[in-house]
Amino acid sequence: MKSLFFELFAYNLDCNKRLITAFLSAGENVPDKSKKLFHHILTAHHVWNARLSGVAPAYGVWEAVPAVLEEKVNEENHILTGKILRQKDLSEIIDYKTSKGAPYSNNIRNILFHVVNHSTYHRGQIAMDFRDSGLEPLVTDYIFYKR
Repeated sequence: MKSLFFELFAYNLDCNKRLITAFLSAGENVPDKSKKLFHHILTAHHVWNARLSGVAPAYGVWEAVPAVLEEKVNEENHILTGKILRQKDLSEIIDYKTSKGAPYSNNIRNILFHVVNHSTYHRGQIAMDFRDSGLEPLVTDYIFYKR
């Protein structure tokens, strides 16, 4: 199971890197909605890593990330998730509070699957936003990544 998660998070890292490159190439043509969604991908991953590590997050779940830090946050997310995968039991239950303060408990396996699924969902929204704005959307399907 852990090997699958390592593959999924390598895919996640790659997709985010390619989005950063696409944003740089498109410059001022990148829709604000796409930037907001991408920053949410980065900060939500960061928040989940913080919850799994038992530390306070440096970013809020919808906080904007300065463009110069996007790559750094993406890399840090990947590194910390790898550390979590190496050091933790995926069946361990984590107690946490949502951004609205509601208490919940889930195992690490479900949380990590959520992080990947959440990122994929929002990258799909970014692809639609790019298309609607006349930009060529990235192909970020997992099967294309594995080809």
